[in-house]
Amino acid sequence: MKKLFTKFFLCTFIISACNQEINMKEPQPKQIPFKMEAHGDVRIDNYYWLRDDTRSDPEILTYLESENEYFENWISQNSDYRNQIFTELESQIPPIEETLRVKENNYLYYTRIKSSDQYQTYFRSKNDIEEIILDVNIEAGDNEFYSAAGLNVSPNENLLVFGEDLNGRREYNLKIKNLTSNEYLEDNIEGASPSAIWSADSQYLLYTKKVEVTLISNKVYVHKIGNDQSQDILIYEEKDNEFNIYIGESRSKKYAVIYVGKTDSNEIYLLDKDDFQSSLKLISSREDGHEYSIDHFGEYFYILSNKNNAKNFQIFKIEESDFNKSNQWDCIIPARDFHYIEDMIAYEDNLVLITRFDGLPTVELVNLPANTISTIEMPDDAYDVGLSYNNDVSADFFRFSYSSPKSPSQIFEYNLKTQSKKIVWKKQINNFFENDYQVSRIKTSVRDNSVVPVTIIHKKNINTAEAPLLIYGYGSYGINMDSGFRASIVPLLERGFIFAIAQIRGGSDLGREWYEDGRMLNKKNTFYDFIDATKYLIANNIGHPKKLFAMGGSAGGLLMGAVINFEPKLYQGIISAVPFVDVLTTMSDESIPLTTFEYDEWGDPRIKEQYDYMKSYSPYDNINSQEYPSVLVTTSLFDSQVQYFEPAKYVPKLRENTTSNNPIFLSINLIGGHGGKSGRLESLRETARDYTFILNVLENS
Repeated sequence: MKKLFTKFFLCTFIISACNQEINMKEPQPKQIPFKMEAHGDVRIDNYYWLRDDTRSDPEILTYLESENEYFENWISQNSDYRNQIFTELESQIPPIEETLRVKENNYLYYTRIKSSDQYQTYFRSKNDIEEIILDVNIEAGDNEFYSAAGLNVSPNENLLVFGEDLNGRREYNLKIKNLTSNEYLEDNIEGASPSAIWSADSQYLLYTKKVEVTLISNKVYVHKIGNDQSQDILIYEEKDNEFNIYIGESRSKKYAVIYVGKTDSNEIYLLDKDDFQSSLKLISSREDGHEYSIDHFGEYFYILSNKNNAKNFQIFKIEESDFNKSNQWDCIIPARDFHYIEDMIAYEDNLVLITRFDGLPTVELVNLPANTISTIEMPDDAYDVGLSYNNDVSADFFRFSYSSPKSPSQIFEYNLKTQSKKIVWKKQINNFFENDYQVSRIKTSVRDNSVVPVTIIHKKNINTAEAPLLIYGYGSYGINMDSGFRASIVPLLERGFIFAIAQIRGGSDLGREWYEDGRMLNKKNTFYDFIDATKYLIANNIGHPKKLFAMGGSAGGLLMGAVINFEPKLYQGIISAVPFVDVLTTMSDESIPLTTFEYDEWGDPRIKEQYDYMKSYSPYDNINSQEYPSVLVTTSLFDSQVQYFEPAKYVPKLRENTTSNNPIFLSINLIGGHGGKSGRLESLRETARDYTFILNVLENS
């Protein structure tokens, strides 16, 4: 792919940073005051001009490149650990990896990837005859970025549909491949989400289309195979820009499922897969504060719902024929204090649940005829579990994934009749020996007397009081920070680091109220939890107070920005990945992707109380003249979730205000999205970059 820019070399002079001389002037974009006014409050943004929605402005691209040059120059004058760490990460990869083979109709489906491959290859087999259905390495070709998502084989097993993204913006074109001829159909569906659902006769596709500017999915179309996209039939349009649309299908394969939702409200429509021309069936109309999901088995729907203020959710059962009669819902699993129901799947006589208690996920088995609940015990004190590979509703077993900080991912198969389990797949990690590591789960006390669980892992027999500590957090959207295996952290552990994961408020780690206490007008609890948990660890000799590092991405990048405003001297270094740092400006602009969809997460700036509260913690608005730590900010030009200009503005403003000599860097992918560059090996290189920053800051302190 042609370069989007020409390299710009800056004149150099000597500045001091991290006890090293950097023979390059830190980039400093020009300042053009931009006035924003609301509720009588005036804000001036000197770097607003760095926003370019076309991502083609030569001046801006030149500036972004100069930031990359500045960072590379600093690395070149310090110890460059990147190749060493990358080699260590790459050495973890076995020569060939293959996923569990899963039965779907007449085939077993799985993926395989070689150690030298950037992308997976998708396979299927029947009668021991194997065929490739998609080699993503070939599809990617010479593209700097490539993503294939939403792969779905038609019921007749002859066609494959998937979404293709060439820049990381997550605006997919749907492609259809004939699996018999290995040729692509002429059908081309542009501007879609990657998921597409087949009709039962394999003649139609259901898909969602995004609003070009905001990237919110607001329309559902039916496409007939062989037709031009202009002939597609619109079957649903969402008029409220606070709602987004997702589509899927029931595990029974009887229905296509259209989920229309926002942070704390949703509704679900069903479309019979036997007839995409039929009318939509609404399960329950949207109500403020009501969230629900469904599973279908036999003649019944099972509904996971927080109806009637059941904060930890409950499960209802309703006959399929009474799908739209909410007064007919029969509660079969009532809400329980301190037990948050997170997920469920239905079988003939059983429900399988993922519940959360005391910050840990649990697999529960509900015997419906006997009305009993049993718990499947896990081998570790800190771990992560999830329901996976459970497409077959007629099976007499279910599968769940499991990992812990020192146990690589594995998949268990649990027999519903014999109540026995076995491992059917385990991820191989070379050069990793789990007995070399120690894992602990600690209850840390924070300023309002809440208790924040923190999971730590480190090499055995180290002096924890003298060890460097890297603490990771997120704390938004109800997303949990479970204690699963992270192969990427091993190079730091081998260098004597402690790695910690804090389950701060804003996630649902300790139930729905844990989430509610960390969003909207309670958002500062997220930041205080992270700060106080860090201080608790140090006070208890877990990490050296002068060797503290913190890391978070996206909303976790907001977390990083907030905590260094509140406590600029607490951490030695910060990695802020794709950070959401200009909260108030973004939430005030409906044209920015996903903004309106997230009013119920952050607040609606049209309401003064919510405007004022967001302004009081927004990292960009609260940069002050103080001694900031060393900071590495990473982003991608085509990020669809946090626009590149937020971190691009944030870095020069930080430099402008810091009173320390600690370096502040921006590293930007000029092709790539929210997850960075595409390809497994490129991801490892980005991890090596991040750890190189940490090690150099530590080394030069």
